[in-house]
Amino acid sequence: MSSSVQLLAFLTCDGIHIDPLSGKHTILGIFSNLRGERFPVVHPRMIWFLTLMDVPVGKHNLTISIGLPTETPRIVVDRDFDSKSPAQRINLINDIQNLRFKAPGDYGIVIEIDDEPLLVTSFPVTS
Repeated sequence: MSSSVQLLAFLTCDGIHIDPLSGKHTILGIFSNLRGERFPVVHPRMIWFLTLMDVPVGKHNLTISIGLPTETPRIVVDRDFDSKSPAQRINLINDIQNLRFKAPGDYGIVIEIDDEPLLVTSFPVTS
């Protein structure tokens, strides 16, 4: 894979509505951290929304992993997708259910396309 893949958006939100007539995406409840009173805490549902561009034509693999710095990250998303043209903007909606956080901390999120890191970011979970 070429390193030219561009990540235009990465959002954590409550939901995505796609208008059946226009195809427009409405993003509902964007958030960038979680708070729990007692740990472990399980978040029932969140969406990880990505928009990619400059993806070479063909089949590709997206993986997203999460973990505390002191642990081996666990893969939460592992899916294939197709690109019809590098000019195509590809929206990937990833429905994450029952994500468990065993302790508060700054969880690292790593997004990879075809085993190449595209983004490394943090997701704070506090008490």
